[in-house]
Amino acid sequence: MNREELSAILQQNGIVGAGGAGFPTYAKLSGEIKTIILNCAECEPLLKLHRQLLEKYADEILKTFYQIGQVVGAAEMIIGIKKAYQKTIKALQSFLPQYPNMRLGLLEEVYPVGDEVVLIYETTGKVVKPGGLPIQSQVAVFNVETVYNAYLALAKEKPVTDKIISVVGEVHQPITARIPIGCTMEEVVALAGGSKIPNPVYFIGGPMMGSVGEKSQPVSKTTNAILVLPENHLLVQRKRSNSSIDLKRAAAACCQCSMCTDLCPRNLLGHSIRPDAFMRAATCKDIQDPQIFLDSMFCSSCGLCELYSCMQGLSPRSLLAEYKQGLQKQGVRPPKDTVPRPVGPEREYRKVPMKRLMARLDLTKYDAEAPLDEKKITVWRVKILLRQHIGSPAIPVVKPGDHVWNGQVIAAPDTGLSVAVHASIEGKIVDVNEKYVIIEQSGRTYES
Repeated sequence: MNREELSAILQQNGIVGAGGAGFPTYAKLSGEIKTIILNCAECEPLLKLHRQLLEKYADEILKTFYQIGQVVGAAEMIIGIKKAYQKTIKALQSFLPQYPNMRLGLLEEVYPVGDEVVLIYETTGKVVKPGGLPIQSQVAVFNVETVYNAYLALAKEKPVTDKIISVVGEVHQPITARIPIGCTMEEVVALAGGSKIPNPVYFIGGPMMGSVGEKSQPVSKTTNAILVLPENHLLVQRKRSNSSIDLKRAAAACCQCSMCTDLCPRNLLGHSIRPDAFMRAATCKDIQDPQIFLDSMFCSSCGLCELYSCMQGLSPRSLLAEYKQGLQKQGVRPPKDTVPRPVGPEREYRKVPMKRLMARLDLTKYDAEAPLDEKKITVWRVKILLRQHIGSPAIPVVKPGDHVWNGQVIAAPDTGLSVAVHASIEGKIVDVNEKYVIIEQSGRTYES
């Protein structure tokens, strides 16, 4: 199999990064790649899905990971995994000797080691330049579930129709489950026994980089977790804060201690992002040095600055994100050819332990087992989004009244960066527009 054939299979089967922004996987298959990395770092606190999936399907995932490496001509294949995941490491060690040039890249239990820029440095020593992509360092990073989905496409001709999701927090039975894409968040939480509290808030995607969602919100290819929290929880209050009030609070309370910058993971890798300088310039409306605002585009939005570092409870990440979004709307792009400064020895002493982070955020009590359960579930209706990935949304190829099967293409890739979208259940198309397709069925059982 060559790159073009593999790319076509991945695109037609709708495979994208199963977390983060959902970058189409086929677009990563460049001939410039020298190193591929399998990301099993569980970047966010409380998530269990990647280590569980890799432990259960170690043979299948490693075989597919090696196949991808062979196709792109990678000289080195690294499994980035935290040392603490002993059961998963043991499962991997049974199969690793079969694959030349593949090794474990053991990681500390720190945040955000699962961020691909940090992961690349920890496993290879390479620094991705500010605003750059891993391919510019001849590296490609693949999520565990993404590679598992590639296995299903290559070995079983099965497209992406479901998602592995960890459901934790204020639920009766924390669980990691396989869910048909397009289900509502409320249906997913019901699999965990439902909420234990009145008026629960659904925090979607992880406590650090996630967002407050709605019960009716559909599951997508990038939904990794649902954290059920009470309305008065710190994370909920911070997410619901008002940016204009945040700015006024920062103007009154920021003491320029520089802790936000001192612990910034990208700054520690030599990137020019400086949250403390940004806070001073933004709150004082000081535009003498516009570079400070341009450098905001190098922020990864990991959230450490406002959820861990700042002793005043200010919101550098949120304000940086707002400025960055404003610049992007005006057509401003990140500065090119920015050279990172050398990584200093202080970085080793400024890593944030995951246990301490969870304690700071009042999350330790939610660190439950959440076992992987892939049992069949009954789904009556799904709302499948046509934009579940970076790039152009897929183009619908069905119309209301059509009968579709589980796995059937309901939207084809658009020109440019795009992937196909498939039905996650069998049933009748009841609504189609440029944003989503709704399918209803009459009591059939979803096969995981």
